[in-house]
Amino acid sequence: MVELTPAAFLRARAREGPPLGAAILADARVAAASLMMAKHPRTRWGQRWLALRLVWEADAFLALLLIRCGAVLRGWGIPVLPTLCRRLAIMLAQVHVGAPVLLGPGLFLPHGQVVIDGLVSIGPNALIRPFVTIGLMEGNLQGPTIGAGVVIGTGAKLLGPITVGDGARIGANAVVIEDVPAGATVVGVPARLVSRA
Repeated sequence: MVELTPAAFLRARAREGPPLGAAILADARVAAASLMMAKHPRTRWGQRWLALRLVWEADAFLALLLIRCGAVLRGWGIPVLPTLCRRLAIMLAQVHVGAPVLLGPGLFLPHGQVVIDGLVSIGPNALIRPFVTIGLMEGNLQGPTIGAGVVIGTGAKLLGPITVGDGARIGANAVVIEDVPAGATVVGVPARLVSRA
């Protein structure tokens, strides 16, 4: 068994993410729908124009784009630039996403102020409101695995090696430290199940 260096591990982890172009277009599609912007364009040029418009109009879209570019650069083994992308995302929208985090396509961060760190995976079409922390419990590098279409409310904390099923909803200011079933809604501190799909 060959052990990877930390840098090689982060490169391999970054290469597991979605292709950059497809991820950005999916992010733009979800952001435009959430912001109730004009109908999503069908042409490639129209989609690119929409992404550029969102860089200007959506609070955290540029930060998300920088995080995605940094992950691609890290996967290619390019030094310094991934860190620069991450620092710019922090300065522009207070979005901190750690190097080992995998973000699925179609992620929407309406306003920034988000911290995601550790060995975390977020599925496609997730919505993460501001002041959310997704990360680690003390002494464990494994963070949450979040399914597709999950909505995370303002101020929520998801901590430790938990699994949040597809389509789950996390209430505002909830502290989630246990698994959440697919389609369920949880609220409170600590989070408790209030409805199941």
